[in-house]
Amino acid sequence: EQFEGWEITENGGSQWRVEELPGDCGKEFPDETVQSYFATSFELCLKKQLVDLQAEGYSEELLDTVQPKIMVQDWYAGRSDCGCTYQLCVSLLNESQEIVQEFKPDPVSLDPENSDCSWNQMTHTFEGYGPGVRFVSFEHGGQDTKYWDGWFGVRVTNSSVEVQL
Repeated sequence: EQFEGWEITENGGSQWRVEELPGDCGKEFPDETVQSYFATSFELCLKKQLVDLQAEGYSEELLDTVQPKIMVQDWYAGRSDCGCTYQLCVSLLNESQEIVQEFKPDPVSLDPENSDCSWNQMTHTFEGYGPGVRFVSFEHGGQDTKYWDGWFGVRVTNSSVEVQL
């Protein structure tokens, strides 16, 4: 699907690219059905997806009264030959696309000297967020730390947003 459904918000360096697993200096993904990943470059690469919860079939009443848990998940990995940084920002938005609640952990630095470059999972569950949530904004990416031309930055794949009823 390449970048279908994603909005590129930062496309630095050699820009985003889709590569096949495991890729150069990479590890296999824990789920064999996942066959590719997004690779970042030597300047910041970010991409975002906006999920319209009502368009996905969740009513205003359900979102406002039940306020189901909303779990987000992302997978990221570095390379064995170059350090990188990974960042994630997921926001619950109201009808005007203003932030109701946000999950924005500190950027993660991956150094091949201190890591085996395996895939890491980042998860967060939103709950008790109050009425008015209509969208989920999911943005992630990063870059390499050596400014090497090409795609030596963080790799991301298998992102998801799950409404738990």
